[in-house]
Amino acid sequence: MKASTKRANKHYRLTAAKIKYAQRILRAKTETETLERALDNVIDEHEKNQKILEALERFERSGAVIEDVFGKL
Repeated sequence: MKASTKRANKHYRLTAAKIKYAQRILRAKTETETLERALDNVIDEHEKNQKILEALERFERSGAVIEDVFGKL
């Protein structure tokens, strides 16, 4: 999800080694692209987790019962 296309200049004190490592992992060409992709990943992961929680809540409200046929739960 891309929240906005508006750019702002920000100044942060970050560990260069972490940025370079993330840059290699994300295959980003620039440090800015690296940070954009990393932030997009965090936002996407949060949204996915929210959807999973909503699905679990709907499942609980449905009253469905999971039967453990192997007696392990």
